[in-house]
Amino acid sequence: MSGHSKWANIKHKKAKEDASRGKAFTKLVKEITICARESGDVIGNPRLRTLIDKAKQINMPQDNIKRAIQKGTGELPGVAYEKHMYEGYGPGGIAVIIEMLTDNKNRAVAELRHIFSKKGGNLGETGTVNWMFNLKGIIKATGSLTEDELLEKLLDFDVENISKEDDLFIITTELKSLENVKKATTEAGLKVEHSEIEWVAKDSVTPPADQEEKAIEFLQALDELDDIQNVYSNIG
Repeated sequence: MSGHSKWANIKHKKAKEDASRGKAFTKLVKEITICARESGDVIGNPRLRTLIDKAKQINMPQDNIKRAIQKGTGELPGVAYEKHMYEGYGPGGIAVIIEMLTDNKNRAVAELRHIFSKKGGNLGETGTVNWMFNLKGIIKATGSLTEDELLEKLLDFDVENISKEDDLFIITTELKSLENVKKATTEAGLKVEHSEIEWVAKDSVTPPADQEEKAIEFLQALDELDDIQNVYSNIG
């Protein structure tokens, strides 16, 4: 599936490593806080509900979740995070979209520019590469079903694509169908490990052989920055 190959698999494995060392807590707390700023109503805010489910999956303490929500709603004092999106190119001509949540834009952008400069990328203006991507609902789940069995169980839902890497299913949906497909996936007997709205490349590209490792290192370096929430690419 376009946009979901080597880099997607690396990100999935890295997410598990981050969860084990607590880095995922920091990123999720930021997301929960800013999402709760829009509405702290868990029932009426599907995005907040998804983030809470994600927090529970990595065993974030309930108190941490509660404080993050209260900071977002203003019940507790907290840092004011701002959302920003950046676009550009990496080694081998790969396109990248970067989502940032930060309380210090100047510092965060300086760190971002440093990675682009050091690793051989070019930071572009808004609109540089986002035309190469679509926003889609992405569900990642594990279980013992085959692709055909899962497809049969999801036939009545707005599913665009199902692929499988080892024991991991990757399901692509339209945005409006994400919650319903997530629920159906769980009811089919799979364990949902990830449910997000993501930028998915319309077409993937394969960097020249001598640039592929540099491209992966570039993406990993971006993902390591504290203020970076998500990194998307069209690398094949």
